Amino acid sequence: MLPGSIQISGETLSGAEIRDICESLRENSVRLLSLRGCQLSERDFGHVCRGAAESRSLAQLNLNLGIVSNINRVKQLAEALKTNRSVQSLFLHGSPLTDAGLALLNPALSIHPSLVALDLGDCMLGDEGINLICGLLPPDGAKSGLKELTLSANPGVTSKGWGRLAIAVAHSSQLRVLNLDYNPLGDQVAGMLAVAVASSRTLEVLDLEGTGLTNQSAQTLLDMVENYPTALRTLILAENNISPELQQQISDLLSEGEEEEEMEAREVTTREKNPWICQNNSSSQMVLMTSGLGDSLLAETEM
Repeated sequence: MLPGSIQISGETLSGAEIRDICESLRENSVRLLSLRGCQLSERDFGHVCRGAAESRSLAQLNLNLGIVSNINRVKQLAEALKTNRSVQSLFLHGSPLTDAGLALLNPALSIHPSLVALDLGDCMLGDEGINLICGLLPPDGAKSGLKELTLSANPGVTSKGWGRLAIAVAHSSQLRVLNLDYNPLGDQVAGMLAVAVASSRTLEVLDLEGTGLTNQSAQTLLDMVENYPTALRTLILAENNISPELQQQISDLLSEGEEEEEMEAREVTTREKNPWICQNNSSSQMVLMTSGLGDSLLAETEM
């Protein structure tokens, strides 16, 4: 368990346990609160929301697997997020939000000053929900937005909705991780996503596992990786009808790009440590780029 964390899975929580949790939240001693798959009364859920609203230390809130189970709970969570200023990661995977629930939650999400990671996988979303999410990916140069977004297993979204998301990703100034696994995307949507990846200056990880892709999609993605400079470092294509050879080619190209950047980073570090080293070409420029997420907010909590 992480320092300053409360992580409970699949238990029925008593009133006394909820009071202890809320007291810790009010004392600003909790950085991560995870109640995934737990059972708690409507009243106790309200207490937790009020505790989260008052907390100035809470950075990650995990309510995965059905905790936010009805509209009333959505409203209480939205009110909490309007007051809270510290939450950076919100996990609602497996909550039956639907587009209507997300519409209630969206105003709080859009004005939250710290939120950078959002998991809305398996939340029964459709195209209207995707349109709302696109508002959390502001165009380049606008206000800050999400860096990590999970939309796994939302089969109600159509190709029109995914196309809208692809446009938003292409112009997103900060998105680094996009998880779309186990959605019936198909080759057409994959083509739109390839264009988005080629346009994005920040997207490092794209998860397309189990999304109904074929070699046609893989060839498009291969051409994109081979011919266009991108920030992409990880592309997950497992459980698709794609040949192992094409998957390996894509993986090799991504690995080559990462190795080149690591070499550039080492050269820059060497120059910083040894400022007396001269460059033969005084007009040359060295650009330092980092790869991998390392401090990924999503990595700290299981779904």
